[in-house]
Amino acid sequence: MRIICIILGFLCMGLGAVGVILPILPTTPFLMLSVFFFARSSKKLHDWFLETKWYQRHLRSFVEKRAMTKKTKLSVMATVTVVMGFAFIMMQSVPAARMILVFVWTAHVWYFVFRIKTVGNISTVAKEK
Repeated sequence: MRIICIILGFLCMGLGAVGVILPILPTTPFLMLSVFFFARSSKKLHDWFLETKWYQRHLRSFVEKRAMTKKTKLSVMATVTVVMGFAFIMMQSVPAARMILVFVWTAHVWYFVFRIKTVGNISTVAKEK
C-alpha cells in the first residue's frame, strides 16, 4: 500500500505541475492529493513536498490559515464548475443525480465564497504568522 501511495503522490504532483502550464488541469486539487498520498506513504516525502515551491505557492495558505488567493479560489471553482457541468449535461436522463450535482455545486461555491478567506497574495499569510 505504501508504494501505491508514493506512486499516486508523484502522479498527482505531475498532474499538478502540468496544471500550472495548462489552465485546463487544476493545480491545487492535484497538489492536495499529493500531500495526502505522501503523508500516508513516507514522512520524508511528505516533509520534502511541504518545502517545494508548488506547495508554498498553492497550498500553504489554505492549510495554515484556511485562506487562498482570489486567483486560486477562482481556478478551483471554475474547474469544479466545468467538471460538474459536464456531468450535469451527461446525466440528462437521471434527474435525481442532476439535482444532487446542483446541490453539491452550490455547497462548493458557498464554501469557497464564505468559508475560505481571500488573501491578496501568498506572502500576506506568511506575514500574519
